[in-house]
Amino acid sequence: MPDRRIRTLTVEDYPHVTAVVDEWWGGRPVRSLLPRLFFEHFNPTSFAVGKASELQAFLIGFVSQSNQSVAYIHFVGVNPSARALGLGRKHV
Repeated sequence: MPDRRIRTLTVEDYPHVTAVVDEWWGGRPVRSLLPRLFFEHFNPTSFAVGKASELQAFLIGFVSQSNQSVAYIHFVGVNPSARALGLGRKHV
């Protein structure tokens, strides 16, 4: 059974995410929307489910610099084989 614990996204996840994200998004070329800087500088507010090499899902987000009560979700990806398993409903 895959690891379904939510953890902080790391820079080590970058090659794994960028290798699969276009496929996860139905073949659309979205990889360019995920520069490495998100994995380097926004990890406190970005999350992953599963080990890097067995990633089930990820979310990249950040808190507004001008309004700390506002957060922005930049990108979400879920492995097609893990859809409908309730990953989007899990709480940190």
